[in-house]
Formats: sequence, C-alpha cells, structure tokens
Amino acid sequence: MRKQVLGCLGVVALVALVLSLMGNVLLSGMLYGRRGDAVEEPKPFRQELLQGAASEQAQGPRIAQIDLSGIISAEPDGGGASVVTEVKQALEQALGDPRVKAVVLRIDSPGGEVTASDTLYHAVKLANERKPVVVYMDSMAASGGYYVACGARKVVANVNTWTGSIGVIIQSFGYGGVMDKIGIKKNVFRSGAFKDTLSGHREITAEEQAYVQNMVMQTYERFVGIVSGARGISVEVLKNGIADGRIISGGDAVALKLVDRTGYVEDAWQEARELAGVPDAAVVKYTRPAPFFSVSSLLSGVAGGSGRVEIDVADRLWPRLQAGRCYLLPESLVP
Repeated sequence: MRKQVLGCLGVVALVALVLSLMGNVLLSGMLYGRRGDAVEEPKPFRQELLQGAASEQAQGPRIAQIDLSGIISAEPDGGGASVVTEVKQALEQALGDPRVKAVVLRIDSPGGEVTASDTLYHAVKLANERKPVVVYMDSMAASGGYYVACGARKVVANVNTWTGSIGVIIQSFGYGGVMDKIGIKKNVFRSGAFKDTLSGHREITAEEQAYVQNMVMQTYERFVGIVSGARGISVEVLKNGIADGRIISGGDAVALKLVDRTGYVEDAWQEARELAGVPDAAVVKYTRPAPFFSVSSLLSGVAGGSGRVEIDVADRLWPRLQAGRCYLLPESLVP
C-alpha cells in the first residue's frame, strides 16, 4: 500500500514538473513576442586562450584568431547569423579591443557567393589598414576563400591546402523537356526579352548566353584585378596562367606568388606578432556558442504560432546553390 502511494506521488510530481516547464516556455514565448521590436546588441565573442604570453600578463597584448569556415554566404545559418555577419562582428570586436594588436583569419572554405565574398574581402582590407591581418589557409581556401584572403597583409598556407580556383561560375537548370513529357506548359508574360533569362522551362537563346557570359566576365575581371593588386602579379600573367579556375596546392601557391609562405597556424600567429611588434603576445580565439537551435528561435516560433522547430544541417554537408546566383566556387563542388 505504501509503495502504491509513493508511486502515485511520484507520478503527480512528474506531471507537475512537465506542466511547469510547459508553462514557462509559453510564458517566455509571449514575453518574447511582446518585445519583438526591441533591438539587441550582438553579444561579444568569448576569448579562448590558444597560446599564453611569455610574460603571462593577463592584460598584455594579444593576437585574435577569427575562423572563417564553410560556404561564404550572407544567408543566416541555423544559429541565426550569416558567415559574413559573424566574421565582420568579430573583426569589429578585435579592432575595438586595445589589447588586440593583430588578427589571424583562419580560412577553411571552398568559396561562396560573389557579393558575400567581396563584402568580407572589403572588411578584411579595412581591418588590415588599422591592425595587421594575417590569413592562415587551412584545408581549403579556394575561389571566394582566396578572394577574401587578398585583403590581408600576409598569407600563410598549409603545404596541403587547396587554394586558387580564381574564377566565377553561374548555373541554371533546364526542365522544359520534363514538362513537355508530362503535359505541363508554362505561360510567361514579360516586359522585355531578357526578363526571364536563365528560366529553366525553355532553351537559353544566343543573345541571353552572351549577356550572362558578359556579366560573369565582369565579376571575373574584378576578381583578377583584386588578386593582381594584392599579390603584385600582372593581370595578363594571371589570365594567361593560373586564373583559369584551376585548384592548386599550398606548396605550388608559394611558387606562383599567390601566398607568402607555407606553414601551420602557429606560423601565422608568429607572423602576426612580428608585424604588430609584440613578440610575447598571447593568442586568443574568438568563439560564440553555436547550438543546433537557439532558444530565441524556438520562442519566436511559439510566439508566432508556427508550433514547430526546424533543424537543417544540409548546408554544412553540401553547398546549397541557388539557380541564377553567381558564385566563386570550384567547379567540383557544383552539383
């Protein structure tokens, strides 16, 4: 009898706990919905010590390592912020911290969107004008990844790094044949001959092909110009050689003057110390918690009435390219 009573009390306590948790979630959701118009400042990055200073001074000079990983895109990821936003905020924090004397940007990326890559290149270049920025190329820093690296003062690559891939690519899908087979016809009303360029329901015309190719070449010319200015290689030499989209190793990149030297991330730290004139500086890594889903996103969904939480990790496993959007990516990564 006593065991039955204790068992019932346990069940009641468990139910009460579950109801309490559900009530807290719903209450938090309603409160979050009320303050949905509030503007929040981004939370500062945590500083994880990677290598201590020789002097062991807690407030001494520092080298800040910022990681750029994955596809370069301005689209928010699962954590609610884009790669572009995260890197720019990290650079701003490093520039605003008087203890940080230089930055090491570790790139492990195959590239990404043209505009996103150009935005980060610009941010790195501006940061380098205020404090030395050294790029360390990890497994891959190709195409858009190399584009971003051109904004730094020095570039160190692992001998096994895949880099280069100086070029531009754009794609569209043709599905008109499939539509014909299943008896579907698409009616299009357009204001001009080029309004539905790259639409997949029909064959691209010769005029459209020339038009799109010209747009691609404009972006390519800017890419080559940036590499030429950053690395001191003439545009003609680049176009007649390595700027044809090929991927090269870190070792070959040194001989071709695309990077300054090969080494490891510790060598990049040392380069940054020397450029900043702080030989005994500690090295810290900027990190931000990255859970599979954020509490704010969950509560936002509750407050908005969606009633569901979505977790998508596909973009981290394979680049999800959008038809008609221009990319700086190796051809081998384009499905």
